Amino acid sequence: MPVVNFHLLAGHSSAEQDERLLKEASRLYAEVLKAPMERVRALITTYPASQFAVAGAPCSANGLHAPFFEFIVLEGRSLEDRQQLHQGFTELLVEVLDVSRELVRGMCRRVAPEDWSIGGAPASVLRAGEVAARARAVAGEGAA
Repeated sequence: MPVVNFHLLAGHSSAEQDERLLKEASRLYAEVLKAPMERVRALITTYPASQFAVAGAPCSANGLHAPFFEFIVLEGRSLEDRQQLHQGFTELLVEVLDVSRELVRGMCRRVAPEDWSIGGAPASVLRAGEVAARARAVAGEGAA
């Protein structure tokens, strides 16, 4: 289920930087969520500078490179895990692409297990045991 998409300006990173970003983001995702690597998906979507606006102006005019990322987790993932991913993906962008931390933005999308499919079947069925275990863990954290 783990999917991250980095939205970047075209031509502002090399093939080597892109590969490093994808590999390290995948590793981070698997580590934080304790998920098998084969479940992880990492993508880069690029945009011409004329089609990416920051601070009210196209980047072709202001020269800013302000990456945006979004990642998906199933409902039930802890706030700590989600915050660790926000911080980790931001750090990767700053380190790998040498962008200003203040310009990086990110978003987490939480998806209900019945609204995510794996090979056409709902995650609520295929991952029922994992989903239930996370729900019990989160409920236990709230009681503490």
